[in-house]
Amino acid sequence: MAEKRLKAWGNNRAGQLGDGTWTDFRTTATTVLGLTSAEVVKIAAGGAGTVNGHGLALLTDRTVQSWGSNGSGQLGDGSVFSHNAPGQVVNLSNATGIAAGGTHSLALLADRTVVSWGHNNYGQLGNGTNMDSSVPVRVEGLNKVVAISAGVNHSIALREDGTVWAWGHNIKGQLGDGTSASRNVPAPVGGLTGVTRIAAGGDHSLALVGEPGGSGNTVRAWGCNETGQLGDGTTQTRYTPVETAIGSGPVSLIAAGANHSIAVTGTDGVLIAWGQNTSGQLGDGTTDSRDKPAPVPGLTGVQLAAGGRAHTIVLLNDNTVRSWGANASGQLGNGTTIASTTPVTSLTALTGVDKIAAPVGGDFSVAN
Repeated sequence: MAEKRLKAWGNNRAGQLGDGTWTDFRTTATTVLGLTSAEVVKIAAGGAGTVNGHGLALLTDRTVQSWGSNGSGQLGDGSVFSHNAPGQVVNLSNATGIAAGGTHSLALLADRTVVSWGHNNYGQLGNGTNMDSSVPVRVEGLNKVVAISAGVNHSIALREDGTVWAWGHNIKGQLGDGTSASRNVPAPVGGLTGVTRIAAGGDHSLALVGEPGGSGNTVRAWGCNETGQLGDGTTQTRYTPVETAIGSGPVSLIAAGANHSIAVTGTDGVLIAWGQNTSGQLGDGTTDSRDKPAPVPGLTGVQLAAGGRAHTIVLLNDNTVRSWGANASGQLGNGTTIASTTPVTSLTALTGVDKIAAPVGGDFSVAN
């Protein structure tokens, strides 16, 4: 039996599918070169715009491989040259987590500090400067970190005490500190404790307060809300966290795309979504944006979810993949370039998928 491989599909103009080509796009899964599924522990996808994007893979030896766009050093290989096959991030050998933003990348280290690399025009690397770096640099003043997430131009981290710290672009309040001033070092998100999960969208952020899957937990959101992506029933930008209209419920997972938000709730894995829907990325059969969470009809058993620029991808309990939304680059992976407002089956050429990723501002998908 052939060895299982990491797969990707969608836009590839920057080599972000990692298959050794610059083919414009792929409507079904292609194999990421050189990486067996067995050695890949975690995957992440980044991108800002319809054509650029980059991929990251954390391996069992705690090194990180990267591929795709690299004009800002987001591949962390010491260069600014894009490559269409995986290569190693330099000076990084003890990573335990990864995140990819628009044009920057983050890694959580075994000592629970964070390093970053890539674009830094808004301070999204968190190292006290606004200079890009093509090699990993240390995020200042941040320790005891248990999770990281990256938006298009901002970064967030969850510490073991349940507080959330944020840095980078803040014109839409996505750092949650009550201001619109960008920061190049981490600062705490205002009034937020007891957090167990985080997710960064394009210009907004989400946090799960309370135990994942526990009754009575809540989702808080802050930042840009122009298309209802904060889910509080308004389209008013929020500079500090507000509670989404999910109410108290057993939410187990949160995720965010560029301008939409996603949560998995209930014991049967119901997916709920809210925010921008111009490409059908909410999966409800319409293109009407929503300022309050609503279920994706007919979809249960969701165990993982990820949001792209204008598409959504989920992994079901039977280890198959569904996706919906924009599809001009084949990012739904169903063999077409036709957008879908309801879930379609992604042709991953994989059995037993257990990891998925989509870039918060890009048009491709990755599965392992």
